[in-house]
Amino acid sequence: MSKQKIKQLVEQRLTQDGMVETGIKGVRLFRVTQAIPCAPAVYEPTVVVILNGQKEAILEGDKYVYDNSQYLCCTVSLPVEAGTPQASDEEPLLGVYISLDTKVMTELAIEMENAIGAIKMPKSSSQPQGLSLANWDDSFSEALLRLVQLEDSMDIAILGEQRLREVYYAVLKGDAGISARRAFGVGNEIARSIDYLSLNLANNVTIDELASRVGMSRAVFHRKFKQATRMSPIQFMKAMRLNNAAMKIASGMNVSEAAMAVGYVSSSQFSREFKRMYGQSPKQWSHSKELLDKVI
Repeated sequence: MSKQKIKQLVEQRLTQDGMVETGIKGVRLFRVTQAIPCAPAVYEPTVVVILNGQKEAILEGDKYVYDNSQYLCCTVSLPVEAGTPQASDEEPLLGVYISLDTKVMTELAIEMENAIGAIKMPKSSSQPQGLSLANWDDSFSEALLRLVQLEDSMDIAILGEQRLREVYYAVLKGDAGISARRAFGVGNEIARSIDYLSLNLANNVTIDELASRVGMSRAVFHRKFKQATRMSPIQFMKAMRLNNAAMKIASGMNVSEAAMAVGYVSSSQFSREFKRMYGQSPKQWSHSKELLDKVI
């Protein structure tokens, strides 16, 4: 019942395609009626909730297709391909985009660990995935409904942060909770490494440097990093650089500037790796601007 009410509230506020700010920091509503093939993007820590239609994200060849039965939770910055291949006028994509505030998520994760103890890791893996799909539960549905019900500016100013905090707490308790608590709570070494890498794309960061920063051996760091991201640190760095470059080119930046902005000294090397990754040269890619502008 809560899910249907949320959908109705969002439909009433979205009269055309695009992202709409709610007035609550990090919370936006979106509507898409055009089929958009999956294209390079960078997911920051976020929760994406689908209320109608379906959305796709691809990470290292694994496709995540989700609709109103599951929400996507990304707990670390990740280079992905994202799109809305099924969206249409008859079946629009509707949803809620919620950025995860690192400070608030960390406070909540640590409070939870103080209350219930250390995270019990699943037997199948020593490191949860940074991208996962989570089933809606009553706590999440009710918290999200209370959040989207806020429309009056005074209500938003007074209640917005607290109701967003309730949504965060529901995520931490839900199916994606282990991943979220690992990324934001005690023992978040890999998440901190990913954040450092994401902020230093233009620099020559080595695996030894990353491992040393979090007090791990090179071998242990490499294994845990790959478990969390599906990629080795080197693969991750390359994918983040190329995805960011693709987005910059699509937004109008010229190829040389985009290459330099993400740490490439050689434009020929950049072009080779770009074409190997996307099957198009950077110049050919520049014609894809209209697609990337609509990727959520």
